[in-house]
Amino acid sequence: MPLNRRHFLMLCGAATGAASAGVLGSGQALSLPMSSAIVASGSRSKQSSPSGPFTLPALSYDYGALAPHIDEETMRFHHDRHHASYVNNLNQTIGQYPDLSRLSAEDLLRQIDTVPEAIRTTVRNNGGGHVNHSMFWEIMSPDGGSEPTGAIAAAINQAFGSFDAFKQDFNSVGEKQFGSGWAWLVRTNDGQLQVTSTPNQDSPLMQGLSPLLGNDVWEHAYYLSYRNRRADYLNAWWNVVNWNEVNRRLEGAIA
Repeated sequence: MPLNRRHFLMLCGAATGAASAGVLGSGQALSLPMSSAIVASGSRSKQSSPSGPFTLPALSYDYGALAPHIDEETMRFHHDRHHASYVNNLNQTIGQYPDLSRLSAEDLLRQIDTVPEAIRTTVRNNGGGHVNHSMFWEIMSPDGGSEPTGAIAAAINQAFGSFDAFKQDFNSVGEKQFGSGWAWLVRTNDGQLQVTSTPNQDSPLMQGLSPLLGNDVWEHAYYLSYRNRRADYLNAWWNVVNWNEVNRRLEGAIA
């Protein structure tokens, strides 16, 4: 049977709920905030803050602003359902450990081995999902694309020889990531740039690395437009990369 858009969205919704319930463990049901399931009419996301220290960031551009490279329907579902569920689940979990609520989501991931074992997997999956996606929205822009400039351009040329060589390495890592995960450009503690990947919602922060650029290769990030053509999605994605934001993250990592 051909996969139509409505059927795919229904499957994605079911998968999100099942995965989140599994992460939370038995007896902890997934409860999405109403604003994450239903978005007021308008072109940009309008989210109310869920109960807890972590909030779903609003997009700084319209849902359809990244089209045709990333379609509007994918952006709505990806941001308002998938990311919202990570935030909500993380808040539910951290609410059981008030001392942890004083940490940022990034610090929770950096210190993941010290998080109580009873909630470590939940924090890893949902904290990673929140941090990864918060970065993802920022490193894309309707005014993005072209080639990098400034410090990140010099660093890429030094590490990989050229921007084209870097893109080839990055796309290859993303295409070869088995199942769900992310492709990354990271900076190591000794100042080296590397291309790597992580499974699921794992973050480079858990390995002591500074993520500068990351592309989501979960199927929900591209399947409506590209179906199983992940390579086409990876190639198209460069048209929306916000190199100004990547430069800002490089400066932060150096500092």
